[in-house]
Amino acid sequence: MKLVVEVAVRSDATLGEGPTWDTSTSTLLWVDILGSAVHRYDPGRGSDDVLPTPQHVGAAKPRAAGGLIANLRDGVALLDADGGQRWLVYWEREGVRGNDAAVDAAGRLWAGTMRYDAAEGGGWLARVEPDGAAKLLLDDVTISNGIGWSPDNTLMYYIDTPTRRVDVFDYDLSTGTASNRRPLCTVEDTEGSPDGMCVDADGCLWVALWGGYAVRRYTPEGKLDREVSVPVAQPTACTFGGPDFTDLYVTSAREGLSAEQLAEQELAGSLLVLPGFGVGLPSTLFAG
Repeated sequence: MKLVVEVAVRSDATLGEGPTWDTSTSTLLWVDILGSAVHRYDPGRGSDDVLPTPQHVGAAKPRAAGGLIANLRDGVALLDADGGQRWLVYWEREGVRGNDAAVDAAGRLWAGTMRYDAAEGGGWLARVEPDGAAKLLLDDVTISNGIGWSPDNTLMYYIDTPTRRVDVFDYDLSTGTASNRRPLCTVEDTEGSPDGMCVDADGCLWVALWGGYAVRRYTPEGKLDREVSVPVAQPTACTFGGPDFTDLYVTSAREGLSAEQLAEQELAGSLLVLPGFGVGLPSTLFAG
């Protein structure tokens, strides 16, 4: 397969993250966390519309009722199509913000947090039901990042970046219960740090390597299957989109790069795409 990395959106996002293909609109949602902005990229029109948010936004996902659900600094909020906003869960804590999030096949949101100073154990991972009921799964997370599920929904995958691992849980979709956490694979410290991820139709995991100039594919057994180089040091997350879910979209960040590094990485902060690079799975709308 010939590797072609294209620029979907040329951007200077400080911390681009959370790409999600919105099946209801055939567009790609992604966020600039520290820019307090949700982007909606329409590949058909070649446009990238920006919705400002009132706080730093770790992730934004489409809702079945229309609008978005957003993992903001102080909690999880519903953003209506008409611009209205209301809190679904409010858990404000000094020095903490929302980070990555994902929706399971039953329409629940799994939302993670972290401290701005990335202090060890300062964040958490919680399950949020459509009615706003929230339950903690992990309360000692440092940098809560990638979340995903196996195609049959019996396994849940999770990344707390400083552990350098992708972990796997047994998952009960009917109850939203994740149990029996264990390591699936580990990224060496010379290879970058595991950040956001997605699961493809084969059940393989695609993991963005912050600081590693790469996105990796791991088998369900945790074996490294493929590595794709990208022209940015800090790829942050990835997802499949497009009409057949065959285009791999990759977000990236400029945060922490020096002027010299930015001069060498003109695409840092942009949304990249590798057309026809695999086969992904459609995302689920939040059921609220």
